[in-house]
Amino acid sequence: MSAASGDPQGSQQGLTIRVSIPGLRGVRLTRRILSSSSWFLVFQQVCEWRSPEQLKELLDLELKDEGESESKILQRCREAIRYSVKTSHPRFFNQLFAGLEPYSTVASFIIESIKTSLYTYEVAPVFTLMENAVLRKMIETIGWEEGGDGIFNPGGSMSNMYAMNLARYRYCPDWKEVGLYSAPRLVVFTSQESHYSISKAAALMGLGTKNVYMGAVPFMVNATAGTTVFGAFDPIEEIASVCEKHNLWLHVDACWGGAALMSKKHKHLLKGIHRVHSVSWNPHKMLMASLQCSAFLVRDKTSLLQRCHSARASYLFQQDKFYDVSYDTGDKSVQCSRKPDAFKLWLMWKALGSRELEQRVDRALAMARYLTQEIKKRDGFQLLMEPEFANMCFWYIPPSLRKLPEGPELWTKLHAVAPVIKERMMKTGSMMIGYQTHGDKPNFFRMVVISPQVSRQDLDFVLEEIHHLGQDL
Repeated sequence: MSAASGDPQGSQQGLTIRVSIPGLRGVRLTRRILSSSSWFLVFQQVCEWRSPEQLKELLDLELKDEGESESKILQRCREAIRYSVKTSHPRFFNQLFAGLEPYSTVASFIIESIKTSLYTYEVAPVFTLMENAVLRKMIETIGWEEGGDGIFNPGGSMSNMYAMNLARYRYCPDWKEVGLYSAPRLVVFTSQESHYSISKAAALMGLGTKNVYMGAVPFMVNATAGTTVFGAFDPIEEIASVCEKHNLWLHVDACWGGAALMSKKHKHLLKGIHRVHSVSWNPHKMLMASLQCSAFLVRDKTSLLQRCHSARASYLFQQDKFYDVSYDTGDKSVQCSRKPDAFKLWLMWKALGSRELEQRVDRALAMARYLTQEIKKRDGFQLLMEPEFANMCFWYIPPSLRKLPEGPELWTKLHAVAPVIKERMMKTGSMMIGYQTHGDKPNFFRMVVISPQVSRQDLDFVLEEIHHLGQDL
């Protein structure tokens, strides 16, 4: 056993129990006894980097006529774990998801074991009711006092597509049957920082990517609560007033920032969300439900979601069944087979309660504030901007560049720094952080703090390791 760091202030301590898993080098099952007690896997390295050519040789990917022995298959499993990126590692900060949530993981195992599809009550009675319960709770959390509708689906991009399709159907119901010929040229208003799935949805639906942002007849406005790069929040209250005046569908992409609704301290970031028509929210992000767990929520209660997407397949959605067919929710979906992903959130919420989920959000943002202050203190680190959420965007400026004045020479040289440091951290396996450019800005690190496993020591290590890996550049 060994001591483990606790809360963001460093005052809370806990015990860490490590149990080796035979045959899996570098893997330990750990329980950290804290306010958010959980079992999770701890790995010595975030990844063991190999090039595609090397990995092809190591994994023996060829599929053959004859099967392999159980010992060989166990070896394949070990190799798959060994060479995969360990997103549950406390020093994985690369995406908008991280960490291992034990209750949600158990739910995922049960889902795969039962192997059912969530299109009718008759084939998924338990999970149909659970999804309904979770959607009601999320609708209540948004603030739609009169209720609403919704559906879980594979990812936030799909949720945003649902919103666009629903908004178009509301504006022009004939589109479903007649197609492009039934409506004028339509456009979507959104910000430049919105998720790329908005443009993808426009392309997929035949609207065209050039009809996002500008001109013609608007039928929908997309606001973002927690942008992918900066974690910025659009002013929902003000946008809602404009949309109500012009009778426009207002959708909020809260895939990332929706978790703030769980926190009394931070829900002000989404002020006015109760006035919007639809919301995308991904609990697999800051709430840490297992991938994937994405909800699309609609304020409408008149079966708009059903009318927009229904195909009335007679072999599934018979209306003369012996039970209440309103529980057959599959015709609301663009999918046929659909996993009961809501169970991953339901079981976790049951186990932890709303208070623990609120603490999870508050802790992540407290840790983000700690890192922000540390970045400001250290030589060679510079914030791009003051963070609004859990996204920290910053440069590391090596000693050789610190005396250069701001200008083209510094920006050109600085642009090459983050990619080299990223390569070095990947090859050593010490941690994983994303980088990118934005507008005319040179490459910078974008680091996201989510997991309760992350301690102050982990965040200190990040800054020290970046300096260690980049000080010679």
